[in-house]
Formats: sequence, C-alpha cells, structure tokens
Amino acid sequence: MLSPRSFFDLSEFLHAPLFLDQEYVWTALTRLKEYMDGYLYPRLKSPLLPDAEPLPRTVVLHDGQILSATGLNIVYGDTTKQQLRVSTDDRVLTGATVIMAGAVLMGSQIALGHGVLVESGALIKSPAIIGDYTEIRQGAYLRGYCLTGTHCVIGHTTEVKHSIFLDHAKAGHFAYLGDSILGRDANLGAGTKFANLRFLPGNVAIRTSEGLIDTGRRKFGAILGDKVQTGCNSVTNPGTLIGKEGILMPNTTAPSGFHPPRTILR
Repeated sequence: MLSPRSFFDLSEFLHAPLFLDQEYVWTALTRLKEYMDGYLYPRLKSPLLPDAEPLPRTVVLHDGQILSATGLNIVYGDTTKQQLRVSTDDRVLTGATVIMAGAVLMGSQIALGHGVLVESGALIKSPAIIGDYTEIRQGAYLRGYCLTGTHCVIGHTTEVKHSIFLDHAKAGHFAYLGDSILGRDANLGAGTKFANLRFLPGNVAIRTSEGLIDTGRRKFGAILGDKVQTGCNSVTNPGTLIGKEGILMPNTTAPSGFHPPRTILR
C-alpha cells in the first residue's frame, strides 16, 4: 500500500532507481544522499561562473561549453514548455541553459539539464540535480540534496532541502519543502509549507489503518502522489502522505499519516 508504485508512475522518471518497490516509498529519501554523492556531475568551472558569488553577467551552457550571453539572443519563453530560446545571428543553440546575472551557485556538484532557466537571485547549493526544461525562479533557495525531474518549477522565495521532484512537479510560490517528495504533475498552491520535524524527540511515524509505522527518520516532511494539488497557505504535518490525485484545500492543515488516493482534505 505504501510502496512507490502506489504513489507514482516512475516509467519515465530518469532517477527511478532511487525507488525500490519492495520498500516503503519514503526510503528513497534515505537513499538520496548516497545517490547524489555518487552522481557524475559536469565540470562547471569557468571565470564566467564564480563559486558562491552572484554572477556578474548572464551565462549560457550549451554542448558542454560555458558561454557569455553577450551577443546572444535570448527569448525568455515558458521554460517548462521548452520555449526558452537562445540563438546567435545564424543558428539556434538547441537545449541551451541560461543562468541569469545575480544567480548564485555554491559548490561543484551541480548538474543542470537542457533548457533550464536559473533566474536572478536564485541560490543553488551543492549537490543539486536539475532536470531538463526546469525553471528555478527569482529568490529560490535550494539548500542541498535537491533533485528534480524534467519540466519542474521551484518558484519565487521557495526553499527546498533534501527533496525529490518527479517530472512536471511544481512549487511555484512561497513554499517550503524539506525531506519530501512531489509526484509527477503535483502542484503546490502559494504558501504551502511541509513541516518536517516533530516537536517531541523521536522518529516520525506514519498512521495507517493497520497502525503506526516507524519511518526511521527524525526529519520527514510530506510525500504527495502524482497529480496531487494543494491550495494556498496549506500546511502538512511531519509524515503526511497523500495518494494520487488527492487535494489539500486552501488554509488547511493536513494531519500526519496516509491519506488514500483522491482524498479531499478540508
């Protein structure tokens, strides 16, 4: 019941090996650090990309090259719909990634996919794996061990740490995600917060119809299945699991435990 298969369609997810169907879904979070530490990151070393300092100028990554955006034509279309376009006067730089002036990258373990946009004021701490056609918006704060699939959004003043976004997952505005997983096409309303630490000592336990299950995790936010939606200013308690196509209504606090698919939490 609480296996990855019951929450996600992983058939197209590049990082599906994080999830083992004979284990509980949250064990992917336990495996995340080892997986990301062992990942082969590209070498992003250039005077154009100072470490831990705001970029003085916009930079473009294309075919393994780090290029100044000076003289390039950039159309800032919808990144998640592959409408970010970079070109010279005579050719299109297909799949180019854009890191805007004012963004900060900290550390060497950062992988940015094709067609990614990192906006001014975003801060990405190593390690981070950002999938193709993902948008990291102004003021986003990625605190390390952040992994996204393709076509994702980490939005304005959204803070993420030790979390996984499956393809097309979006946390667009004023969100906090710690030790959490968003399923494919999951969408967070503005101001959604995932609490990930109990007030009292001890591991987070999951309430189910068959009783409590100890997750073995002191920090554990929320797991949202495919196509789950949350309303504005909603909150989840530590250890909240919402099944596929569930809805957390605006201004609602979700209790800890497992909530079956298509549940509406009011």
